Amino acid sequence: MSFHFLSSAEWKSRDSASARFGLQAKRAAESIDAGQLLHRAALVISKCAALGVIAAVACCADSTNARTLRVCADPNNLPFSNEAQQGFENRLAEIIAAGLGATLKYTWWAERASFLRNSLNSNRCDAVMGVPATMDTLNVTAPYYRSTYVIVMRHDRRLHIQSLLDPALDDCRIGVHVTGNDYAPPAAVLARRGLSANIVGFSLFGSDGEQNPPSKLIDAVRSGDVDVAIVWGPFAGYFARRGDPALDIYPVSPTSYLGTPFTYEISIAVRKGDSGLRDEINQVLQRQRESIRSLLKEYGVPLVEERP
Repeated sequence: MSFHFLSSAEWKSRDSASARFGLQAKRAAESIDAGQLLHRAALVISKCAALGVIAAVACCADSTNARTLRVCADPNNLPFSNEAQQGFENRLAEIIAAGLGATLKYTWWAERASFLRNSLNSNRCDAVMGVPATMDTLNVTAPYYRSTYVIVMRHDRRLHIQSLLDPALDDCRIGVHVTGNDYAPPAAVLARRGLSANIVGFSLFGSDGEQNPPSKLIDAVRSGDVDVAIVWGPFAGYFARRGDPALDIYPVSPTSYLGTPFTYEISIAVRKGDSGLRDEINQVLQRQRESIRSLLKEYGVPLVEERP
């Protein structure tokens, strides 16, 4: 395999449906260019946001001067959001709306490559939830959580794999999320180790109408179709606890590779120049930090503490 990485900002701003979020698959691992990786490396979010996994928020006043918090969110993107408002970003939007003294209203929009262009940059929304804190093309708030890619395996297998460098992976089928021909960033380590043939791709978006497509990768670990999965933490933490047999989850090690981090701080973003709304949201995040932390734990989000 040879790899190219797109920053989260690049991926979200692409107008093409074929925009990439991770590494380019199906070529020889020996052709990886470290300088290119350093230049291109960044998170997909995950929710990957990844991939993303993104909710957009806009605040406005109607003709009666009552404040409204408009939220653009994906209708099928648990654990982040869905149309039944069961995701933790749905719940977070409620916390923010209450803190702003606003009424919460939704506009549903599937999160794909052109999400930012069709939402924030089209003035349908004034803020976006769930973006990497390093996204320099927007005006971001303080991070409200930090999470990581994780390794998922069945507890009864007793594999205890905690590193992408573990020799035990040589004999494993390894599931990784993919869009198009591109895989999540940690797969670069596996390819560099010569394990390209071990990687099994699972669509992050799924087919039209498919419910909870990211869960298919976790289901494959349970069924034994793959031995381990490497997944963005919020996906793994949420779906791994919803069924049997029990699964083990470990943060990936190493925490970065050739300049590409596998641990990310997540923020809310507003357009450049809209510092007023950013500061208001920051105040709500600060006041409600314990409630937000409890919310994230409720949804099983693996939280990485900031180093002192």
